[in-house]
Parts: sequence; C-alpha cells; structure tokens
Amino acid sequence: MRIASKTVYEKIVSNLNTSYSDMSKAQEVVSTTKRINKLSDDPVGLVTVLDLKSSLSNIDQLSRNVTMGKSWLTSSESSLTQVNNILTDIKALTVQMSSSTVGSAQRANAAGVIDGDLKQILSLANSQIDGRSMFAGTNTDKTPFALNAAGNQVDYNGNDTAFSVNLGSGSKVEVGKVGSEVFGQNWDSSNIFKSLIDLKTALQNNDVSGIQTVMTNLDQHMTKINAEISDVGNKSNSMEVKNSIISDLKLNYTDRKSSLEDADVAQAVIDLNAKQLAYNAALTSASKIMQLSLVDFLK
Repeated sequence: MRIASKTVYEKIVSNLNTSYSDMSKAQEVVSTTKRINKLSDDPVGLVTVLDLKSSLSNIDQLSRNVTMGKSWLTSSESSLTQVNNILTDIKALTVQMSSSTVGSAQRANAAGVIDGDLKQILSLANSQIDGRSMFAGTNTDKTPFALNAAGNQVDYNGNDTAFSVNLGSGSKVEVGKVGSEVFGQNWDSSNIFKSLIDLKTALQNNDVSGIQTVMTNLDQHMTKINAEISDVGNKSNSMEVKNSIISDLKLNYTDRKSSLEDADVAQAVIDLNAKQLAYNAALTSASKIMQLSLVDFLK
C-alpha cells in the first residue's frame, strides 16, 4: 500500500518535534539542576515541594525570631548583671558609711558616688537593642525611666506587658522586661531608684539611721535582680533548645525538598547526551527520507 508523501512528512515532523521536546526538557534539567521545573513534570511532587517551601519560609521566620530573642536576652542579662554589680558596690559603701568612725565630710563625698551610681543604673534601665528599649514592656519606642526635674523621683513610662517573640503554634517567649517589675512598681522601699535617692539624701544629711535603712533594702533589691538574671538565663536555655529543634526541622525539610526537586546532575547530563543523539539521528533519518521522496517525485 502506497503511503502519501504528506502523511510521511507529517509523521517525520511529529517525530522531530517529540525528539526536540525531549532534548529541550533534558537541557532544562541540566541547566536548572532541578527535576521539577513546571507542573507537568510531576504534579504531585510539585505540590509537595511548594508545601515544603512554605514550611521552610515559616521556619526561617521562626529562626529570625529566635535570633532576635537570644539577642534581647543576652543584652538584658548583661544590663541586669551590671546593675547587680553596682548594687553590690553600693552595699559595701553603705556598710562603710554606716560606721561611727566615718565623718560627715566622707559621707558627703560618698553621696556624690551614689549620685553617679544612680545615673548608671538609670542608664542601664533605659538600655536599648536595635533602637528599642528592653525594660519598657511593649512600649519599646519609649525611654522607660526618667528622673524628674527635682531629682527626687524616677518615673516609669513603659507599660505592663512584656515584649515577646513568636516561636510558632501560639507559643511566645517574653524576652523583654516590664521595667516597673524589675526596678520597683511603687515609690516605696521596693523601688531601687527610691532607695538610691534616699541613700544619697541620708549621706548628704549625715543620717546614719537612714543609711542603715537603705542598706537593708539593698539586700532585697539584689535578691530581686538576681532572680531576674536567673529568669533570663532559663529563657536563654529554652531558646537554645528551640533553636536546635528549628535547625533540625530546617535540615529535614530541605533534604525532603531536595530529594523531590533536585536532579541527579550526572545522570541528567547522560540523559541530555542521549536525547541529543536521538534528535540528531532523527534529523539525519528525516533528511534521507525527504531526499528519496524528492527523487521519486522527479522520476
């Protein structure tokens, strides 16, 4: 049975197009190193890859949150440790200044030291990280503590909600502090700033009884600050555990995505060479068939 030339040509073109498409697809796999480049390559696999990419994006955000949380906790611990060191020095000074062998002139000089210590602790209470206050609750754009014009009271300008970071699944960790809870909520003996101002006044007035009263309060303040330091340390440990979990999840999801999406490059090159050979063979075959058909036509 004679086959029409048009049918032969159409078949040749179809075969060439198929061979060229296979070669192009193999070339794309080699150039992108990806097994899946479009939906038709692997519909089910692509959906899984997209889900994994979304999960990895969420994990990256959690990782950034953990990094930020760790920075806040590290800075907070540093500031609180410095406050505790200053309070320790002040306690030693009050013991010395409460002695009957110390005169009014020495106490007046010590008042200047306490004034400097007050300003240092005030500065530490207003510590910032990346331009945000660590002891202002969630009012991180505000300076939490300010000494009034008279110099006899420190006011708190933050709020009562600690700054937190999100660690996923509704889990949050408070990495900031409510300053009033750390340094004193009321203007009484529980307030560190009041104790220092009272101590300064007592030293200026050569008031031994007042010095001894503040000396007792200092023990409570140091106990409170040490408790805050311990709390920060516990949260830092929790952050490390969370960071380890996140790192493991990221590695797992990345491996799964790679196994679905990435191509075996060596095998991909072999496949490309095979597809190129097949395409070149198809071209050669088509050329010969077309030449024979033309000769038959001329006869």
